[in-house]
Amino acid sequence: MPPLALSSRFRQSITPDALRSYLAEFISTFFFVFAVVGSSMASKKLTLEAEGDPSSLVTVAIANTFALSSAVYIAAGASGGHVNPAVTFGMAVGGHISVPTALFYWLSQMLASVFASLVLRVMTVSQRVPAYAIAEEMTGFGASMLEGLLTFVLVYTVYACSDPRRGPLVAIGPLVIGLTAGAGVLAAGPFSGGSMNPACAFGSAVIAGKFKNQAVYWVGPLLGAAAAGLVYDNVLFPPEVPADSIRGLSDGVGV
Repeated sequence: MPPLALSSRFRQSITPDALRSYLAEFISTFFFVFAVVGSSMASKKLTLEAEGDPSSLVTVAIANTFALSSAVYIAAGASGGHVNPAVTFGMAVGGHISVPTALFYWLSQMLASVFASLVLRVMTVSQRVPAYAIAEEMTGFGASMLEGLLTFVLVYTVYACSDPRRGPLVAIGPLVIGLTAGAGVLAAGPFSGGSMNPACAFGSAVIAGKFKNQAVYWVGPLLGAAAAGLVYDNVLFPPEVPADSIRGLSDGVGV
């Protein structure tokens, strides 16, 4: 990329509108991480054996669903409601945002996650902030694959829910995204934690001081997000595909 083009993109990333989008990402990510990590802490507070109690998994899954739906909704108008470095990476790979803007999004999301985890630690002095961890029977590679697969589905859903060709269905996008995340937690919670969000895993790890297997929550999700962006935009629903075909293989298949 020519230096002039790079400097131009950087200037576009520090405009007032861009700065508002970074603040929107910070606020939404803070709320999401606070709710998700906080729900895990609350579950452990109320249940002595929370790690082996199915109700604890359901609690965290519901918190993910509600928190992500709300976070995406409140930030959608300003920043697109990424709330996740993997989503930002997938959008950058798909060419929907510039690299400098993606880096600023990442910075906002990471700071928000650390700050949310820190607030939880300060407010609950007697309880530690839980960090994401993989099950004993899981390998790092297997856990990374699992997180990558779930993130692929999540980012693919984000692409689908933000596609203007879906018309009125875009209005329920935040709810669908939240439901996808909740389903991912139910499927992978006992094995890898079902993070699907590098910022959430990083923030809690920083405050907990536990970075073991942290690469699992970066490598898999980023690869899965990149694959989702490429598959959606270039294979299944490229820009030149007629709007009517977004509904299915034939007019007889409704939504």
